[in-house]
Amino acid sequence: MRLKLYLSQFSIAPLLLPASCALCGAACEALVCGACAAQFFGHDRLRCKLCGNPLDCGAAADAADDAIENLRCGRCLFEAPAFDATLVACDYAAPLIELVLRLKFGGQLALAALFAQQLRDAVLRQPHCALPALLCPVPLGPGRLAERGFNQALEIARPLARMLGIALQPALAQRVRETQAQSLLAPGERAGNIAHAFTVAPQAMALVRGCHIGIVDDVMSSGQTLGELAATFKRFGAARVSNLVFARTPPH
Repeated sequence: MRLKLYLSQFSIAPLLLPASCALCGAACEALVCGACAAQFFGHDRLRCKLCGNPLDCGAAADAADDAIENLRCGRCLFEAPAFDATLVACDYAAPLIELVLRLKFGGQLALAALFAQQLRDAVLRQPHCALPALLCPVPLGPGRLAERGFNQALEIARPLARMLGIALQPALAQRVRETQAQSLLAPGERAGNIAHAFTVAPQAMALVRGCHIGIVDDVMSSGQTLGELAATFKRFGAARVSNLVFARTPPH
């Protein structure tokens, strides 16, 4: 009888104590209410296919449909990054910045599933998107991992791998030295800070050779971290590297 009473109370709990939207605070059963989801998610921008930065729609208005799939920004045309593609779910802008901070620094791990869902939906909206064979989160150094207690990129990658039906390899890459947070450095200091920070785990080298690897992260800003990790995979024989990033910092 006690168990039945417990189950009964549990089944009506969402009706008695509704959750609140993480963005507007309105009562809802999901992490984000329908109104906020419609306002802030699902609005794809024309982006550079390499780095994910938004492109000038006017400049691309005359491009053919097949050309749009391969549009690149001026920076990537001048110097292509080590990765081959970047898929972005949204811009790193208010109020979505708050969600990222709640996950990374507030430990609200339930938001990782929301980020994964938005990335999955962004993939589905790209009919010509080549899916990776493996997913790998950007690794944290031991010190940062011990301080934070979790890797937010891994927390996003876990549900994303299940949603896309792609194998997850959390230890595919290793961070071999601690680095300063890229967000705290001047743009000119970031490349040196992250240089030679990664390697491929010895037991994973055979997996990397000839593989299309997807790197998962929460935010892409300068792209230096993702570029360094992609370059590491390429040195170990990866055929292609794609970034799957929840939020992209708009260029300044």
